[in-house]
Amino acid sequence: MHFEHSPEIWKEFPDLVAGVLFVEPITEGVSVDDRMAPFHARAQARLAAGPEGELPEIQAWRRAFARMGLKPTQYRCSAESLLRRFKKEGSLPRIHPLIDLCNAISLAYAIPMAVIDTAKVAGGLDVRHATGAETYLTFGGETENPSQGEVIFADADDQAHARRWCNRQSGRSAIHPSTTSALIVAEVMHADAARDVENLIATITDEVNAVWSVSAKSAILSESSPRFEF
Repeated sequence: MHFEHSPEIWKEFPDLVAGVLFVEPITEGVSVDDRMAPFHARAQARLAAGPEGELPEIQAWRRAFARMGLKPTQYRCSAESLLRRFKKEGSLPRIHPLIDLCNAISLAYAIPMAVIDTAKVAGGLDVRHATGAETYLTFGGETENPSQGEVIFADADDQAHARRWCNRQSGRSAIHPSTTSALIVAEVMHADAARDVENLIATITDEVNAVWSVSAKSAILSESSPRFEF
């Protein structure tokens, strides 16, 4: 399998830096409570210093959404949505240990991350513009067709596993209790993108190894090295 951004995406968003990590096997029956706490504390400290909308990581994604023709306050990157909910409620819903851990890290770094069950993906994933013929399964079980030109995560069967880039993932490849392998994708565009993505991927690698005792395969992607095979 593979993960790759299309040449058009790199040309339209030259500031993009992406980190990817493949991990298996994973199981549901572990606790990550103690490991999440430091990341929640870091997020709280950042939010205490100012609103999430002023964080450079979030501002960069707001500019990207505007370039895609999306209203940034209507469609937000997943990290901004998590930060807003965390600030309001003081916590996030528990879903699965891997999701809970990645959400905590996403909060701390203010960087959107996709966590995808690779068993539900056909062939691989390409971040590209939609043709309009792809199908997207919502978490509520409804089927949608992404708009033509919309940035999506598409597999070989034209299934969209994310809509509006890092706005919303698909219910089709969401992590479930039976998930055994996952692809984690982090994408950034702010000034310190390269440094922060490297630190984030190193952090996830350490945490995954500590919890599941596995060695994860990872890479930092760029226009000159756009493809990750796993």
